[in-house]
Parts: sequence; C-alpha cells; structure tokens
Amino acid sequence: MGTQLPLALSVGGATFLLGVIWGGPFVEILRRLRIGKQIRVELQDSHGHKVGTPTMGGIMIIVPAVLLTLALSLARIVQDGQGASVLLPLFVLLGFALLGLIDDWEGIQLSRGVHGEGLSGRIKFIAQLALATITAVTLSLYDGGYTFANTILIPLIPIAIPLSPVIFIPVTVFIIVGMSNAVNLTDGMDGLAGIICASAFAAYGIIAFLQGQIFVVQLCFILVGACFAFLWFNAHPAQLFMGDTGSLALGATLGTIAVMTGQWLLLPIVAVVPVMETVSVMLQVASAKLTRRYLGEDIRIFRRAPLHHHFELGGWSETQVVQRFWLVGLLSAMVGVALALV
Repeated sequence: MGTQLPLALSVGGATFLLGVIWGGPFVEILRRLRIGKQIRVELQDSHGHKVGTPTMGGIMIIVPAVLLTLALSLARIVQDGQGASVLLPLFVLLGFALLGLIDDWEGIQLSRGVHGEGLSGRIKFIAQLALATITAVTLSLYDGGYTFANTILIPLIPIAIPLSPVIFIPVTVFIIVGMSNAVNLTDGMDGLAGIICASAFAAYGIIAFLQGQIFVVQLCFILVGACFAFLWFNAHPAQLFMGDTGSLALGATLGTIAVMTGQWLLLPIVAVVPVMETVSVMLQVASAKLTRRYLGEDIRIFRRAPLHHHFELGGWSETQVVQRFWLVGLLSAMVGVALALV
C-alpha cells in the first residue's frame, strides 16, 4: 500500500500531460465540426462573446479517466477480483457523461437551424434518478467490495454507523443526483467547475487512501489530472467548455465516491462551492415566488443566480470570481480532509 499513493499521483500527472498533448487537436476537431456553445439570453451582455466556443469538453476528461483506470485495474480484477469496486464509479461516470452528451448535442442543433434546446428538465431528471437508483441499489446489495458504503461516518466521532437499505438507497440517490446538478450549475465561468472538481476529487482521493481503497484513490487522482488538462484549455479566455457531458458526470461521480467512503457528511464542506451555487438558485426561485404571491412584487435575494453571477454583477471580474471561489473550494477541501483524519 505504501507505493500505491505515489503511483496514483504519478498516473494523475501522466494524465495531465497526455491531455495537454491531445487536447489541442481535440479542440480543433470540435471547432471544425461547429460543436459550439450557446449562451442564455440573460447572459448575452456579459458572456455573449463566448457563443460558438467548442463545448462537450467533458469528453477530454471522461475518455482518459475511463481508459487509464481500466488499464490499472483490469488485470487485478481478472486475476483475483480486487479492484472491482472501481467499476461502479466508472459506470456512473460513463452513464451521466452519455446523458450530458445527448443534452449537449440537442442544444447544439439550435445553432445549426435545427430545433433543439437540450433535453427537457423532466427527461433529464428521470434519467438521473434511474442511473442513481441503479448505483444505490448496487452499493446496497454488494457492499462486500465497498468497505464503508452502507455506513455513515460522523466527523469527530470515530464510529461507522450502519444504515439500512431503506435509508441508504434514497440518501445515495439524493447525493448523486444533487451533486450532479450542483456541479452543472457551477459550470458557468471559465475554469470554475474544473478547478473546484479537481480540488474535491483530490480531497476524497486522500480520504480513500486513508481507508485503503486504492483503486478509488487511482480514479480520483486520474480525474484530478484530467481536470487539470481540461483547465489548460478552459482557462480564461476559454478555448473549450466542459458542457453537461463533463459537469453531470463529474458531479455524480464525486457523489458516488463520497458515499463509497462513508464520508458523505463531509461533501457539503469538501464541495462547498457547488453546494452554495445550488442553494443560491433555490433561494432565488423561492424568494421570487413567495414575494410575487404575497407582496405582489418580484423581489429576489441575489442579483442573479447561480451565485457566481451575483458577484460578477457586483463588480468582480470573471477571473476574480473563479480565483476567489477556488480559494474557498481548496481551503474547504483541506478542512474536509482534516475532519476525516480526526
């Protein structure tokens, strides 16, 4: 086990280098195929110049993560069954990536004169629920390979509390679907979602290492390297956008790994930025509806939601928002790891 962390870190570094090398041609291919981003009407004033920037950049993260993880794990899986635990988060990664890919593709049709604005919210939510339920039931039924899956580890209390499937399954579904949508909401500025996800996966990679879940550690740091390679092209001004292909998949996988470690109570700390982005949207919608109903006037808490647009309209530049949110995300990830160590 002593050599496994250096291996995971080294593979993460290799993933970054490979991504930077093939990322340039990948961006050019997307550009030639006119796989371009559309911008919401209310953001045209500040982000209108980004129209047409290649999207579906999540492919650049998902493909190397899946291939390299399988390359490291497959031999052990065939030989003695060890490493099979990593197949479930890979299923989540691929399943949600495919859902996001379909949504991105449908949205791109609008720019080509073909009717399409992405999947409807209802269809997307049903698909997320289905994928998350499969994952939750699998974790519940086959917990032998997932050391802490059916438990809850409470910070500061070194006791693993078992959970019955009646509680575990709906909680897991909520975490996976919620985190998938939270990262999707965070993906609204150049570099923001990528750096936040990289910090969170690094934190859970360390937590999984402390628990001896080596193959999960490898996946976490491969995703860190892949996110960094994507950020090479997503740094402001972005040459490439993640799209739902990446954001839905990364969020769902992060939620899955949090459940597999049993440290899902730390997720709101480790991933504080996506959580706050989601809360800001919920508060914005609730305030508008309630004030319109009872006061006859549309009063909103934030200038615009998600939260990063609130600060942008308050005078922060896009780069300032991303850098400051990343500082918060990095420090909260460190706090999460510290709580897991206690």
